[in-house]
This record gives sequence, structure tokens and C-alpha cells, in this order.
Amino acid sequence: MLNNFNNYKINKFKYYDGRNGNKICLEDEFGAKYMLKTPPVKNEKDENKYYTNGCISEHIGCLIYKSLGFKTQETKLGLYNINGKNKLCVLCKDFEINNKKLFKFAEIKNSIISSSENGFGVELSSVLEAIEEQSNIDPIKLKEFYFNMFIADAFLGNFDRHNGNWGLLLDDINKTSEIAPIYDCGSCLYPALDDEKIKEILINPEEIEARIYVFPNSILKINGQKINYFEYISSLENKDCNEALKRIGRKIDLDKINKIIDGIEEISDIRKEFYKTMLKLRKEKIIDYSLNLLSEKEGL
Repeated sequence: MLNNFNNYKINKFKYYDGRNGNKICLEDEFGAKYMLKTPPVKNEKDENKYYTNGCISEHIGCLIYKSLGFKTQETKLGLYNINGKNKLCVLCKDFEINNKKLFKFAEIKNSIISSSENGFGVELSSVLEAIEEQSNIDPIKLKEFYFNMFIADAFLGNFDRHNGNWGLLLDDINKTSEIAPIYDCGSCLYPALDDEKIKEILINPEEIEARIYVFPNSILKINGQKINYFEYISSLENKDCNEALKRIGRKIDLDKINKIIDGIEEISDIRKEFYKTMLKLRKEKIIDYSLNLLSEKEGL
């Protein structure tokens, strides 16, 4: 039975920014706040209203992140009335509670006045510099988290983990700070593909391999070029990335992840097969391959 969010009350005094669909604040009967993310419309003039699958990716991505040991935003899929039609949307629990306010890393980075880039700059060296310079979280802990997130994003094929969709929870009253739960995973798991395109890809090994080795790339850049997940991780050039590869790569449990995917009633069987196939191959060809290289390098 699909969740129905139409009985939630709209809170018109809180708003959310960001891309990947429109967003409104809803409250349940107990007053808990949620961000409702709606499916983006590709072409407003198209009578067929093509919607991407970002809401599905958001929900499944958060569940898989949680299976890897991350603290994640609570999400659930359900229906919400948009222009007279119930559409499949994702409800994301607001974690700005008890005086805690989300500060996106772009805001933190923007406060580093010596930085060569603005807050949304995605040159990896600049991001790492800001992690070292910020004073809210132990830089060693924050860098470890960042590369853990990078490895998980590589596994999930996230092409848009910029500085606006991860951050810190700061409490100005109690003077506390913590890393925010993982959120905004709508760019994982190839969200633009419809079921017909998925069928074509599954019977074409070249199409599958392209989506492992060629794209999606990370939004992060080195010398102005986007990082290719396979090339960067398997190069073993970054020691912090290598350590994260060991921490996260060894936590990937495909049986557990497959159960998560099979439990999503709102998606088709062909989409479930596609997700399970691509995650299995991304694990084997990016994560496991790089782990084996690292084991050989370290003589293990």
C-alpha cells in the first residue's frame, strides 16, 4: 500500500532550496517537519510531462547509505497531488531540530577567506583545504567522512555530490557541531533513465560498461577535469581515499542491498533488476578491483 502524503499540512513558513525537483515543507499530525521533494519535469510544454526518477533514487540511495553504516536522512516514498494528479514523491524528514541548523559545506567553505575558490567550487584540492581550515569539526574526522562519502558515491554512481548537498549541523545556542546526516541522493542510480531505456541497456554489454567506466563521473575536479571514479580510485594515488576504500568497500553487502531494492514496491521489476545488476558490477569492477590492487600494493 502506497503512502499518501495528501493529509499532511503545508508549512508555509519554511522553504528549501536546491535543484532536483520542487520542494515544500509538510507537517504530520504530531508537528514533525518534512521536506516533500517532487519529481522534476523535464519539459513543461510536453503534454506527456516526462518525470525523472530522482525521488526513487533519493529514497533508495539513503537506504543503501544507511546499510553502509552512515547516518542518513529518513525518507519514504508516497503519493502527493500535483496539478490534480497523484505523483510519486519522496518525503524527507527535516533534521533541523533542537536548535540545530544545517550549514551546507558551501557556506563553511565560503568562510575560508584564503580559499582560491568560492563555496561551491569543486576543485578537490580546494575542498580538502577548506576541510583542513574549518574549525567546527576535527579536520581528520571530517576528511575521513568526506572520503567515505566519496567511495559510497562512486558505488552508487552519484554525479552531483557538490558542496551544497552535504554539510554540518551547528547549534549556536549550545555551541555544538556535528556532521549532518547524508541527504540529497537524488543523483544516484541513473535517475534519468526510464524503464524502456533500462531494458535496452541490460541487453547491451557496451552500454553497461560505459555506465561503469566512462560515466557518471564525480562532480569533483582535478585541474579543471571531472574525476572519473574508476580511474581515480584504482590509481591508489590518494592515501585518504585508499583508507576509505577499505572502510566502505568491505561494508558493501549485496545481499542486504538487494533485499532493500526488492522491498521497494513502487518500482518495476525491470528497474529492480537494473539497480541490482549495476550495483553488483560497480562493486566488482570499481570497488573490489581497486581493493585487490590495494591489497597487492600493501602486500596483504
